[in-house]
Amino acid sequence: MYNSILLQFGGGGASSLFLIGGMFVIMYFFMIRPQQKKAKDQQSYVDSLKAGDKVITIGGLHGTISSVRDKTVVLEVDSSKGIKMVFLKTAISKDSSAQIGE
Repeated sequence: MYNSILLQFGGGGASSLFLIGGMFVIMYFFMIRPQQKKAKDQQSYVDSLKAGDKVITIGGLHGTISSVRDKTVVLEVDSSKGIKMVFLKTAISKDSSAQIGE
């Protein structure tokens, strides 16, 4: 089976297959692997959320986590008025404690 594939490529068939295989390896290391690492880091951040953390949602809303449930968190968005909102944990984008002063 492989012989018929190699014969279709002509004299440089093996080198062409190595070139195509090399392109897939490069795509894996430059595109797929970094995305998987970023997703894993985000998931570990979401799993480590606790009350009192200052966060930003994917919609850009800043707030402080007042309680954490299984799949949701309760964010206090205005402490003077006591406004609280419920969000899915996956809607939390990043930590904002370092960015509040900016």
